[in-house]
Parts: sequence; structure tokens; C-alpha cells
Amino acid sequence: MSLPRTAAPRWKLAVDVERCIGCHACSVACKVENHVPLARFRTKVYYWEHGKFPAVKRNFLPTLCMQCEDAPCLKSCDNKAIERGADGIVRVIPDKCDHLGSCETACPYAAIGCDENDVADKCDFCSHRLDANMEPACVETCPAEVFHFGDANHPQSPYSLYMAKHGSKTAVLKPEENTKPSVAYKGHEKAMESKIPKGKVHDPYSYEIETWTQLESQFPKKKRIIWAKVEQKVPGAKL
Repeated sequence: MSLPRTAAPRWKLAVDVERCIGCHACSVACKVENHVPLARFRTKVYYWEHGKFPAVKRNFLPTLCMQCEDAPCLKSCDNKAIERGADGIVRVIPDKCDHLGSCETACPYAAIGCDENDVADKCDFCSHRLDANMEPACVETCPAEVFHFGDANHPQSPYSLYMAKHGSKTAVLKPEENTKPSVAYKGHEKAMESKIPKGKVHDPYSYEIETWTQLESQFPKKKRIIWAKVEQKVPGAKL
């Protein structure tokens, strides 16, 4: 889809959670398109099952970088390896990353990961696709039309049209963090915000099986591994 844009675009995203079916197409598309490192997610869909049979309900919450106007990751990086462009997108400058991880610790949305072996990694609205006038991979791939992305300065962009109709019903995640996100949500369960870790990247292991009924983010307990000693026997050799 070609993106309507002004000469000075301001990229924003509206997420209609009521349409989300929890298929993870956005997470997979993001991993493939951006070569996201193993054990990392730039985009993750959280689940919450609640109620009592037969009145049971499952809610979904797709999450990604909020492209905050007052970005904690940017402010925490002493090496100036993170910058916000005039288009509103917060980007990592790989050559300047010092691997210290202060950005990960500062982020309230689990949207950026950094360790001593890799540079900081986060969503940048698929900037390389925007340069080719294409939508971000998650937006293009979603089969349920959950994501409404576009130039907030263009009245006919998908984002502007959606917000003109539903803007009064949208809200940002974790408004108490005062980060001024550029991503707005419609219809999400407020309680689910507590599932998004603060100060650490998305848990790559749970994928919700262990936490479907919990409203807190946590890593699964480490399993004890017992190694068995195996002796190799060579045919014909004397014991």
C-alpha cells in the first residue's frame, strides 16, 4: 500500500485491539523483515484469560516501540546512540552503541533490548520500508486490520482517518510514565498493561503458556539440568 504523506511526515500508529485475534502474524513479520536476534522480540502479543467457565474471555495486547516523544531510552544513553528524527521515529545508531543496556533498563514498554554481545535493538516502524513508500511489515501482514499507520500530518493517511473517527476512544499504554507515546490503543484491557515488563526486554520464553491467567510479567523458573555420564564403547575393544 502506498502511503499518503506530507513533505514533513510525522509517523504514528493506532492499534484497534478489539480486532486482534492473537495470531502473532505481526511478531513473525517483524522478526523476518528486520532480522531480529534470537531470543528477542520487537513486537509481542500478550494474552490474558479471565473469568469462570462458561463465562471465560481471552484478551490480546499487541505491543511494540511506542516511539515516545519523551523517550526514556534516548535520555538514558550517555553515548548518544539513540536519536529521534523529525518524523517522530526513535532510532538506534549501531556504531555508537556501548552495549551497557541503560536503554533497556529505562524503557517502560520492554521495547528495546541490549546486552554485552549485541547492539540495542528496537522497532523503528520499518524505516527502510518507509523509505520505499511501504507500510511497516506488521501493518501490511496483519489479517485483521488491527494496525492503522500513517503520517499524522496528512488528513487522508490511514492513521489520520482512523483517529478522526475513533480518536476519542483511544488511549496510550502506561500514561503514568509520561513518555508521550506515538502509538494509541483502542479497546485494550487496562489491567493488561502490567504484563508488559518495565526495565527489561520482552520475555522470550513464556509466550504466555505459563502466564495466561496472571497479570504480571515474569520469567519462568530455571529448570535444573542433571547430566548423565555416558561411556562410549568401541566394537572389538577390550573392556
